[in-house]
Amino acid sequence: MRITRVEVHRVNLPLVAGYRWASGVYFGATKGIVEIHTDEGLIGLGEVATVENAEIVEREFAPRLIGVDPLHLDDCERRCLPEIRTLHNTHDAGLVRAFGGVEIALWDLKGKALGVPVYALWGGPVRREIGFSEYFALRLPGAHEAGEATPLDVARYCARMRETHGSTLFEGKVGVLDLEAEIAMVREVRAAIGPDATLRLDANYAWPLNTARRALARLEPYNIANIEDPAATFFDMAKLRQHSAIPFSSHRPDLRLAVELGVPDTFVLNVTALGGLRETLKFVSACEALGVGFWFYSGETAVGTAAYMQLAAALPYLSQPGQSLLRWYADDVTAALIQPRANRVPIPDGPGLGVTLDPVALKRCKDRFVREGVISQLGDPALAHYRRFETQ
Repeated sequence: MRITRVEVHRVNLPLVAGYRWASGVYFGATKGIVEIHTDEGLIGLGEVATVENAEIVEREFAPRLIGVDPLHLDDCERRCLPEIRTLHNTHDAGLVRAFGGVEIALWDLKGKALGVPVYALWGGPVRREIGFSEYFALRLPGAHEAGEATPLDVARYCARMRETHGSTLFEGKVGVLDLEAEIAMVREVRAAIGPDATLRLDANYAWPLNTARRALARLEPYNIANIEDPAATFFDMAKLRQHSAIPFSSHRPDLRLAVELGVPDTFVLNVTALGGLRETLKFVSACEALGVGFWFYSGETAVGTAAYMQLAAALPYLSQPGQSLLRWYADDVTAALIQPRANRVPIPDGPGLGVTLDPVALKRCKDRFVREGVISQLGDPALAHYRRFETQ
């Protein structure tokens, strides 16, 4: 089998309603769907996180992969990435992230060629379902959503998710309003979801250290399972650890520093951030050996989501259910949206990643990108100015 063509489809996935976070309003995501075509008619699917990654795949990687056997992953990687010491000296992480999307497509091709799910290539499944959180935040009104403008609105939304979908795991945005309002929101959410539900928070590095200290002390009574990025650096998190036993997580994959400082307790990552499925397996194995937790972040299309579901199926060491925006996506590149029930989604068991692009849905998402361009993750920057931190 030989690679005949590599292409990337830029797609826009809107949310049903934009949500407020530390840097503005998040209205949706722009992603790149990688297709690797072969002379045997098989097509491997992958995903890159940004249009910049998509350009690297098209400009740098595609010409180097034509005519190569896609089952020889090491050969493909050597053709695309410099030796690791040279890479660290001459490039930023964009090259690694771009290859991560290509590597996912190569694993998809391998599974399809052998007629097995990707998880079967790593020893078979240790679980048949993967857990996902519900998400909550202050949201702007959408076409079919009223949005949530107050702490009580957010709590009522969470209560509805528990009643309608059997959800018992919730994660939500803080670091947006003044501290008094956010403590009120957490208090209302805890009351709405009950004492048995898991409650996690995400501050997105927004709190200054002095605000973070006060926030953690005031959040203790609400049984917070985890706070993601409660401070700007791991060094600040280490200072916070002296004042709070609430676990911390981070998207920043610096395992050496985490072990040295004792924080964060857990990493929350997607597979492209580390350069693909094999590199993620290595990273998780190192986390396990060194006693650092790991779970997945969910902000991808159905292709990217399927990639880490395949990985999660084969990983015994998975600390907690992943983050999830799945409930909030208004569109995807497959025929049906992925919707958790009781925090669970079955692992796809078809060949490869187990997902198939829907031509109509793909065209709709591509056309949306052509009309709208890249969806800014900052939304309207002016909307970030409502944040008022206590500084004394």
